[in-house]
Amino acid sequence: MAIIETEAALHVAHRDNHTHRDVNGGWLRPAVFGAMDGLVSNLALMTGVAGGTAGREAVVVAGLAGLAAGAFSMAAGEYTSVASQRELVEAELDVERRELRKHPADEEKELAALYEARGVEPELAREVARQLSRDPEQALEIHAREELGIDPGDLPSPTVAAVSSFGSFALGALLPVLPYLLGASVLWPAVLVALLGLFACGALVAKVTARSWWFSGLRQLALGGAAAGVTYALGTLFGAAV
Repeated sequence: MAIIETEAALHVAHRDNHTHRDVNGGWLRPAVFGAMDGLVSNLALMTGVAGGTAGREAVVVAGLAGLAAGAFSMAAGEYTSVASQRELVEAELDVERRELRKHPADEEKELAALYEARGVEPELAREVARQLSRDPEQALEIHAREELGIDPGDLPSPTVAAVSSFGSFALGALLPVLPYLLGASVLWPAVLVALLGLFACGALVAKVTARSWWFSGLRQLALGGAAAGVTYALGTLFGAAV
């Protein structure tokens, strides 16, 4: 008896400690992508304008315009993308719902076959399918998980994705503009702040991935720095040509 109780306690402890991070990316993907895109694109835009020998005012206007245009573009694109994906999923759920209503016996056999394919004994698979099919909504959820790989109760929200993208892009794009708004008249403070922001974002992303914080941070810093360097060179070239 004591052994059984000990095993049960260990099972509970394992269940409580065995947790996973959120890998669906409902908020993480648009937030991270928005912040990185805001930092890199606005830094590149501002360095390109500055490389063309433009004055401080032109660089600030370009940075603020890039922030506004990029944030609205990201939000609109993310909303449309997620809404389209959700509408596709809902259409497939409607198809499955109709099949369950018109051909319940066939759908029950299909579910039993899925469990058999995973190694469940045929008799047990048929009994499990029969019991799960009693409730139409539960049956729909099970079929959606097994056949479509989706959870009908956990579909991504277009509004959440759009707001997340807008806010994160605006925050990222604000960083290179901030030194100018605080009185800077040369480019290097903006570049420094933006590169530090890129490193911090990369290090933060490492908290929810398997990468080390310094690798992720340096990778983002290198990519952002390369983009800024190329656009500065192009801005200088075009400025000289004009």
